[in-house]
Amino acid sequence: MHDRRIDGDTYVFGNHGALWMNAMTWWDHQTESIWSQPWGRAIAGPLKGTQLRIIPFSLVPWGTWKAEHPDTLALFPPQSYSGQRVGDGFVAGVAIGDAARAYPYSVIAEAVVINDVLNGIPLLIHTNPETRSIHIFVRQLSDGTELTFSGDAEQLVDTETGSTWDPVRGLATGGELQGQGLREIPYISSFPDAWLDFYPLSDFYD
Repeated sequence: MHDRRIDGDTYVFGNHGALWMNAMTWWDHQTESIWSQPWGRAIAGPLKGTQLRIIPFSLVPWGTWKAEHPDTLALFPPQSYSGQRVGDGFVAGVAIGDAARAYPYSVIAEAVVINDVLNGIPLLIHTNPETRSIHIFVRQLSDGTELTFSGDAEQLVDTETGSTWDPVRGLATGGELQGQGLREIPYISSFPDAWLDFYPLSDFYD
């Protein structure tokens, strides 16, 4: 998911219909530049090199979202679709500066809570195997204090103060740190080979 505002102007995007490095491309209606979907970056045209800001998101099954947000409206086109569930062979890819790491879903779903460091940035990776949601945060407070987490699919606890945390919002719900929050960072949901096409020097968490 990307912020489609560039220098204060909101751009309109469409599917370009062609693949680049085996991944979808877009085009913007204003300049007809071509964009790489995984990068969110213009690869051809007047805006070549322009980078869209990636917005943190969580990819979850429709049933999970509907249960948590029952008033949600969704546009379903009148066409058939496959009811098959996507397998677990994908990764949550994170890039920070010139470092990149892929977190296989099968690994992080089994672990549920992972404390990691990428390019010097302390990360918290939380996965709920039941809802299949993934959230990744910088496990550091605004004053620079680094935290270490444990917990389960529903609740986190930091080792340093024993405060309890909401793993979806990254918000402390009880204890000494109640009300404080963690900064969520975006990830890319991808198949491993596709991730390596765009981040060939990436390593894989195991």
